[in-house]
Amino acid sequence: MLLSRPIRFGANYVPSAGWFHSWLDPSPDTYRRDFEDLAGIGLDHVRVFPVWPWIQPNRALIRRRGVDDVLALIDVAAEFGLSVAVDLLQGHLSSFDFLPSWVLTWHRRSVFTDRDVRDGIAAYADTLTRAVASRDNVFAVTLGNEVNNLHPANPTTPQESRSWAAELIDVVRAAAPGLLALHSLYDATWYDPGHPFHPADNVDLGDLTTVHSWVFNGVSEIDGPLGPATVTHADYLVELAAATALDPARPVWLQEIGVPLPDVPGADAAEFVRRTLGAVTANPALWGVTWWCSHDLDRSLADYPEREYDLGLFTVDHRPKPAAKELEAVIGEVRRAAGTGRATGTGRIAGTGRIAGTGRIAGAGRAAGGRRALRCPVDLRTQPERRAEVAPGGPFHTEWVRLRQAGPLAVVAGDRADDAPHLRTRGIDVVVTQE
Repeated sequence: MLLSRPIRFGANYVPSAGWFHSWLDPSPDTYRRDFEDLAGIGLDHVRVFPVWPWIQPNRALIRRRGVDDVLALIDVAAEFGLSVAVDLLQGHLSSFDFLPSWVLTWHRRSVFTDRDVRDGIAAYADTLTRAVASRDNVFAVTLGNEVNNLHPANPTTPQESRSWAAELIDVVRAAAPGLLALHSLYDATWYDPGHPFHPADNVDLGDLTTVHSWVFNGVSEIDGPLGPATVTHADYLVELAAATALDPARPVWLQEIGVPLPDVPGADAAEFVRRTLGAVTANPALWGVTWWCSHDLDRSLADYPEREYDLGLFTVDHRPKPAAKELEAVIGEVRRAAGTGRATGTGRIAGTGRIAGTGRIAGAGRAAGGRRALRCPVDLRTQPERRAEVAPGGPFHTEWVRLRQAGPLAVVAGDRADDAPHLRTRGIDVVVTQE
């Protein structure tokens, strides 16, 4: 099944000056220079990260100035034809966690289970969502960046974490029924059998599934920076998500992907971009790709892991890096193959359905049919305790990578291998089993 909207291409916005601390001293001129960089290579959207404690420093206080600063950034993005996705709770950004003081020290209480805290978060989510929904170039609100990173300091159970996320999704939908409401998690959700955020949460909650692909999770150690396991990891995550969803047409947003040092040396960055995007843009489930991140981190700032400083598409003085140049080239090729120009729509929801368009396109290798699939012995929906069996380097992943080298390869969960409508919707003609 093909849908009409083109693949979206964007960047997770890290300001070139001041990192996310720039929210304390916002500069529209910096935004303009940064967004000029991004629009110049053909990107159509940015994902932005207001820092929660700086807008809601007290459970009963939401700073109007902080909200207005977010709107000002969104308005500058519009000047460059960029649509915007807004994250609410910054669980984890470049190795730093962000929590307000009213859940710390002698106030310590869980963001997931304490009723007063949950009510405070809901008020924040409602206020900020209603504000950003007033801007036509906003298309999505995500609960937060990798909120499952908050789990170690805020112990929770699968039932509690799901209830927390479902409640906030409802808040966002009520505040802005025309926007995509999303739940964002990093890949422990897919691979860690003990993690309290489950794959089913990611594919059931919100309007599409998001995945974050980072090859420093051990994938690059399997076969090197340009090996088949490394450059197909993003495609593998998209397939796990598509295989886990009850709705076989549910889109998947590759919401984070980057070129981390030293896992991918600088000399291999451009080729990593080309091979990775060549694999994942052929996937008919793909909604969009959002690169991490827009700009490098200034080395005058201290205490970040070394790899965080060099993840940008652009340097802090606005020079495009090899990854940016290759990304620009790939975007052009994908759009020419699809017969589309730059995606300028907002992605807002129209009519009675939740999704106005999934971002799928014909062409560019995104086949509607004729795909092979590898049958997965694990149903991640119902067997999250078996997640380690699909982790990179395991027998299933190894077989998938081997077969993937011959062309696009889907993943299908056990009992769905005989579900003809499911297979037909996903364009799967042949299902093979693991040797």
